[in-house]
Amino acid sequence: MEITEEIDYEALPATATMQAQLLAGAFAGIMEHSVMYPIDAIKTRMQAFSTGKTMYSGVISTITKISSQEGSMALFKGINSMILGAGPAHAVYFATYEFVKREIMEEDEISPLKSALSGASATIAADALMNPFDTIKQRLQLGGESKTMWHTAKKMYLKEGFTTFYASYPTTISMNIPFAALNFAIYETSTKLLNPNNNYDPIIHCLCGGLSGAIGAAVTNPLDCVKTLLQVRGESSNEQIKKSNTFWKASKTIYQMYGYKGFLRGMKPRVIANVPATAISWTSYEMAKHFLID
Repeated sequence: MEITEEIDYEALPATATMQAQLLAGAFAGIMEHSVMYPIDAIKTRMQAFSTGKTMYSGVISTITKISSQEGSMALFKGINSMILGAGPAHAVYFATYEFVKREIMEEDEISPLKSALSGASATIAADALMNPFDTIKQRLQLGGESKTMWHTAKKMYLKEGFTTFYASYPTTISMNIPFAALNFAIYETSTKLLNPNNNYDPIIHCLCGGLSGAIGAAVTNPLDCVKTLLQVRGESSNEQIKKSNTFWKASKTIYQMYGYKGFLRGMKPRVIANVPATAISWTSYEMAKHFLID
């Protein structure tokens, strides 16, 4: 009687090389951010507050204003910075996740807490690499005079110093740790429940990924608003915003300008973007693992 080895598709096999883990992660990251990039650009505009630009209040109206005033391609400004950073950052993200998960979890174990810890470890490592690229991307998404990431990076460095590339890093970490924890915990738990035999099933991976992305995006949106202000404050004509260079100062500024509702700005496009983006990320990652295993 032939015995078929059962493969756990929720993790790369123990024999998988680090190169395989990095390739799978990079593929997932680029696919995730590229497909939903225009929606991310809309979210940035809505969260930018007073930067001397047009104020945006709704997804449809934002698309209409940007398209009519700047052209539809304006929604893709900064995508090169995102791609350049997302590939390596997500490679580190998933490789770190797989490593920590393998070290602390038993085979076939269902543990949302340990999955969350693995995800948190992954995001700390990945964001250290991604944060400068994300900051440049945010500036380009505002539609300013800078047309290339290199010109924007040079302008930021000369005007604001090197620290501006990491001004939002503590906030990014404080946002992405709970996001990653929710993402991995919900994804791992839901896939174990819906796919107990660990079969490769793109539909299940997609549904579970979308669910984890939606919940994570909604819960962490207030922190994303603070992060955006910290990253784009250098483009503002408002002196209070310019001086908001810490988490608490940025939070106070948002509250003084818009009240509690200020922390909800951009939630709709953030959730809209993260549902398919996270679904694509997990589905792409599982697909890459599937072909790497085969």
